Amino acid sequence: MITFSRNALRWLGNLRSSQPLLPVLVLVVLGATWGFISPADEVMEKETHHFDETILLAMREPGNTKDPVGPPWLGEMARDITALGGFALLSGVMFVATGVALFSGKRRLAVAGVISVFVGGIFVVVLKQGFNRPRPELVEHATLVSLPGFPSGHSTMAALVWLTLGIVIARTQPRQSLRVFVVAISVAITLLVGVSRVYLGVHWPTDVLAGWTLGGAWAVLFWLIAVKVDRRDA
Repeated sequence: MITFSRNALRWLGNLRSSQPLLPVLVLVVLGATWGFISPADEVMEKETHHFDETILLAMREPGNTKDPVGPPWLGEMARDITALGGFALLSGVMFVATGVALFSGKRRLAVAGVISVFVGGIFVVVLKQGFNRPRPELVEHATLVSLPGFPSGHSTMAALVWLTLGIVIARTQPRQSLRVFVVAISVAITLLVGVSRVYLGVHWPTDVLAGWTLGGAWAVLFWLIAVKVDRRDA
């Protein structure tokens, strides 16, 4: 036990020396974890119902819950965006990002990314079945759904996959500006996917918020691991 503690402290010390932002990243993980636990508790006690209804109805035409606000092309665009958090497209993105890491000589990083996404996906399904929260019946669904609603699978996996693989690709790039650009694109896609789920009427806003925080925390944890793994690949 003592040996394990010493090794853990030594690992954290080495990680902090190679990653000056370690305290910030740890705080982000803790904050995101609280950001998931807090709404989860309120959702189970049905304390978020008014908030959820208000936001959901704000995205519908007044007096007509069947039609999302805006022109028809906006609804079509929302369906295109929501596909960025779907299984088929995320699998393709993971394949491409893994290939980039492999061809860049980052084999351990590529394997770590695949494991992170795979385990995270299973974890999300288990959580959805555990909470078993019904999807909104207040408005008409504009796309097909199957599993329970909390947390939003598309939002969680978008954050988990796009941010995790964005980190994988960023770690293969020598230029800081390009790294920031890749991560920024990953964040933007994650946010758009979550908003599209509410706009299409298949999730309550708190489903999406929980998905963002959960997937974000998972991705930052992977970032901490990636720093260590990337040094071994170097």
